Amino acid sequence: MPRPLIAGNWKLNMLRSGATELATALRKGLEGESKADVVVCPPFIAIPAVVEALRGSAIGVGGQDLYWQDSGAFTGEVSAPMLADAGCRWVIVGHSERRQYFGETDETVAKKLRAAQKAGLTPIVCVGERLEEREKGVTKDVVGRQVDGALGGLSKDELKKLAVAYEPVWAIGTGKVATPEQAQEVHAFIRWRLAGLSDEATAREVRLLYGGSVTPENVRGLMEKPDVNGALVGGASLKAESFLKIVRG
Repeated sequence: MPRPLIAGNWKLNMLRSGATELATALRKGLEGESKADVVVCPPFIAIPAVVEALRGSAIGVGGQDLYWQDSGAFTGEVSAPMLADAGCRWVIVGHSERRQYFGETDETVAKKLRAAQKAGLTPIVCVGERLEEREKGVTKDVVGRQVDGALGGLSKDELKKLAVAYEPVWAIGTGKVATPEQAQEVHAFIRWRLAGLSDEATAREVRLLYGGSVTPENVRGLMEKPDVNGALVGGASLKAESFLKIVRG
């Protein structure tokens, strides 16, 4: 299975000073060998400071979103080439909060991930169902539609150059977390869906992350499942101590 990936999504938190302090603490805490690839995604204006604080380390930096056009009259947007120029190598695409609050759709997610790859960024593509959808028993219908809508039409090589994060919306910021068995069931379904878009060998190379109230206490049980290849961490990534514990498993 692919090397684990642990990504921290800092969301709308921290000024440059706090972001620099956190990045410096993570750098010190992760000196030497790590059994996982590590990425942090600060707010846009903190990216240059975090890139500088992590320069020369193995920790990658990513954006939390992007626009699919490279440039133009799109006030307030940030493009993939801009993120790459700032030092990012990763970007989160289609996070549930973008879908819920800012009108993100499967179509726009598809445009964004293709723009990211064109600029040399690795997208972390988010999918997941709301609580009412899980209660109705349509989790796989929703997740399958999101996977097909975002990733359909990609080549095998393009699929290998992204990660998919399963985020049950009902578990984000709520303190609730999918059980390892629930996470594994959906991750296995996503991998099966990816195989349908390409083949089994390609699907096995795609890293599938779990996101949704990941903590040092529950990460080990999740990571023990065969189709869980990492985590997209929210609140617990805002403190060096808890994030380092998650990275170390």
